Amino acid sequence: MPIKTKLEVISKEDLYRIHEGTLKLLEETGIVFQSTEALDTFKKHGARVDGQIVYISSQMVESCLEKCSSTYQWRARNAARSVTVGDGFLVQPNAGPVYIQDLDHGRRLAKLEDYRNIMKLCQTSDIINLVGAHPVDPSDVKKEHKHLSMMYEILKNTDKPVLGFVVDGKQAGQMLDMLEIATGGSLSSGHFAGVSVNPLSPLRWATDTTETIIEYAKRNQAIFLLPCIMAGISGPVSLLGTAVLQNTEILSGLVLTKLINPSAPVVYSPSSTAGFLKKGSYSTGTPEGMLINIANLQLALDYYHLPTRTMCGMTDSKSVDCQAGYETMQNLMMGMLGGGHIIVQCLGVLDSIMTTSYEKFIIDEEILNRVMRVAKGIYGFDLNLSLDIIKEVGHNGSYLSHSNTFDHFRDRWTPSIADWDSYTDWQDTGSEDILLRANKQFKKILASTPETLIDAELDKSLKSYMQKSLDIIHLH
Repeated sequence: MPIKTKLEVISKEDLYRIHEGTLKLLEETGIVFQSTEALDTFKKHGARVDGQIVYISSQMVESCLEKCSSTYQWRARNAARSVTVGDGFLVQPNAGPVYIQDLDHGRRLAKLEDYRNIMKLCQTSDIINLVGAHPVDPSDVKKEHKHLSMMYEILKNTDKPVLGFVVDGKQAGQMLDMLEIATGGSLSSGHFAGVSVNPLSPLRWATDTTETIIEYAKRNQAIFLLPCIMAGISGPVSLLGTAVLQNTEILSGLVLTKLINPSAPVVYSPSSTAGFLKKGSYSTGTPEGMLINIANLQLALDYYHLPTRTMCGMTDSKSVDCQAGYETMQNLMMGMLGGGHIIVQCLGVLDSIMTTSYEKFIIDEEILNRVMRVAKGIYGFDLNLSLDIIKEVGHNGSYLSHSNTFDHFRDRWTPSIADWDSYTDWQDTGSEDILLRANKQFKKILASTPETLIDAELDKSLKSYMQKSLDIIHLH
C-alpha cells in the first residue's frame, strides 16, 4: 500500500495558532497591493483600504476559503496528458535559474536554445507532468519579446499542461492568448494554465505579480501562491514565525483570486527557507527550510483542504557533487513525505536556484523516480508472504532460479543512470562516472526529439499573433 503517514512537524493546536495569528495580521496589519485594480476589487467587496494597504476580515477569508476546491483538472492540449492536481504527485520544471551548465561548456548565461532544450527534455520524460515555467532565463531575447518567444517554444515542443510566469498584465494576457490559439477554444472552458506568483515579502504584492494574478483569475486559470521568505532576513527568525508570515501572504493572494473569480483554482505553495545568517544570504540546502514549508503543508492539507505545491530538490552546491546529491535527496524526500502535490526546483537545479545543469536534470529524474517508488510503499505481489515458496526452497535451495523470481524480477525498481555493476564490469565498460553518463544521455534525448509538435497552420497562427503583438509594442 502507498505510504499513508505524512511527515508532520507541528500539532493540531499549532495549526489553529497559526491560522488565528494569520487572521489577526490580515485584519490588523494588512497587506500592501501595488495595483489599483486589486485595491478597487477589495473596496468593492467591503474590505477596508488605506492607501495601498488592504485590511482583510476573517469573514472574508473564511468565505473565500469555502470557495476553494481540494482538487482540479488541469487540461493539456493532448488530452492524454491532462492531470488532476491535489491527488498524487506531479513534477514541474524549475522556476528562476539564470544560468545553464554542462560538462562541455561550463556555466554560462542561458539562451533561448537552452529553454527549448529543457522543454524537449520535459516532453520526453516519463515522470515530468508539467511544462513551461522559467527553468532558465533566455539572455539572448529582448525583454519585450521574451514572454512571446518562451510561450512559442512551450507550444511548439510540448503538449503537456502549461505553466506561465510572472510578467505584466498585458503580457500575461498575450501568453494566454497564444495558449488559447493552440487549444482551439476559449480558456474559460477549463483550466489549461497555471502561474506561480511570489509576494514581495514581507506583506506586499508587487504590481506585475498582482496584474498576473488578476489576468489569470479573470480567465479561470490556476494561481500558485508561493512566498519565498528567508527566515531571519525577510521573515522572522523563528520557523513558526515565518510559517505564519507565509500563511498570511498566501491567504491574502487567495482572497484576491477568489474575489476576482470564485472558480479560478488556487494552489497553496509554501516555498520559504531559513536564511544563511552567517552571510545574510539565501540558502536552500538547510533542513530547516523544509521544516517551515511542511508546517504550512500541514495547514493546507489538514486545515484548509487545498492542493499544494512546494520547492524541493534544491541545493546550494555549485557543481554536481556529493553535496548536490544529499541536499537534493533531503529536500525531495521531505517534500514528498510532507504532502506536496506538485514539486518544483528538482530538475537540474544548482547554486541556490541560480543555475540549471543538463547533467543534473538527468540525474534528478532518477532521484525523483526513487522518491516516487518509496511513496508507493509495498503493494501488489510484494504483499505475498511467500510461505509456500519458502517451504519449497527449504534449507539448501536457491531463490534466484525459482520460477516465482522469474515471474517478477522485471518488477523490481532499477536505476536509469546510476551504476550498479561490479567494479570490474564498470572498469571494463570505460569507468565512466555518472556525470559523463548523464552528459551522453541528455544529448541522446535531444538528438532524437522532433523539430516541432505543431502543424504548419498552427505555427503560422502563433507567429502571426506574435508579430502583431510586437508591432503594437513598437507603436507604443
